[in-house]
Amino acid sequence: MFRKFFLPLLSIAGVLFAIYSVITSTKTTPAAPPIVPPSQSPYKAQIAGSGLVEANSENISVGTLVSGVIADVAVRVNQDVQKGDVLFRLDDRDLQAQKKVAQAALMSAQRKLDKLKAAPRTEEIPPAEAAMAAADAMFGDAKSQWQRAEDMKDSKAISLEELSHRKYLMMQAEAAYKQSAATLALLKAGTWAPDLEVSKADLDSAAANLQAIDINIERLVIRAPITGKVLQKNVRVGEFAQAGNFGGTSSPLMLLGNVEPLYVRVDVDENDAWRVDVKNRPVAEGVVRGDPTAKAALKFVRIEPYVIPKKSLTGDTTERVDTRVLQIIYSLEGSALPVYPGQQMDIFIDAPPPSGSTTKTVARE
Repeated sequence: MFRKFFLPLLSIAGVLFAIYSVITSTKTTPAAPPIVPPSQSPYKAQIAGSGLVEANSENISVGTLVSGVIADVAVRVNQDVQKGDVLFRLDDRDLQAQKKVAQAALMSAQRKLDKLKAAPRTEEIPPAEAAMAAADAMFGDAKSQWQRAEDMKDSKAISLEELSHRKYLMMQAEAAYKQSAATLALLKAGTWAPDLEVSKADLDSAAANLQAIDINIERLVIRAPITGKVLQKNVRVGEFAQAGNFGGTSSPLMLLGNVEPLYVRVDVDENDAWRVDVKNRPVAEGVVRGDPTAKAALKFVRIEPYVIPKKSLTGDTTERVDTRVLQIIYSLEGSALPVYPGQQMDIFIDAPPPSGSTTKTVARE
């Protein structure tokens, strides 16, 4: 009896359990409320865009022209700097050694030029005059000896060989006298002009070499190009700084910018660009992401006239990668919003509605 009704009862229980499972699984789960309510536009018709907070001077990526090891970092993040202040220095010990050699070469060239300009020295004239007088005396003696021998050649009291010897001694003494006289005249004439020019050229070359070394040393001292604030610092003492690291896909060595006041760079889709009223300086409002109550009116600064490809994608499936945007710059001057450079904001720009009621006629000249 039990076996006869067990299987049908078990089947009925399974069917009831299946029906219960289907009913309970089809209940609609209520949507969870958003953690942060979305930003609301204050305008009836608006252009919504994403704004990126930046310095009013734009973010300046600071790099180095010369690769080297960082020897000193003179600033810290969030520090105010003036134009020309030292940011960091590279190791310059090799150039300092070259500078000492160049300084010695410059001093040597300067002394050589001074010596040539001062020639002749007053102390050099008397010895030259004395040497010429001695040569003159020797010439006079040799001439006298030759004349006496010349007078005695007829009496055969002197040989022809001795006569010739005294003649050549006289000629030698005469040549020595002329040489000493020419040496004295050359000494009194001073330095030859071409020698001065060569010495001046050597001095200029040494000075240029020293100047080139000073320029290379100055290149190792990285200074602030503007007055602003240190926004980011990616350098530390002992690290190797690669030349030409000025941003792009790689991190800059240091990021500077003038943040008084901050600017917001708004990306407006090219499909909405025609709605921007350039002549009337379009008004806009910025809302801090995460706090819809933190909002402020923005001051129009300028429009960047070149439409560029969009870089900051939102992740929306309807967004095209090839979207181009018109960038509008607004100022946060006078607002006390808690925002920082590099932060994104929701921007709403007052604009006419995107309908066919507004028609614009473009006339070509």
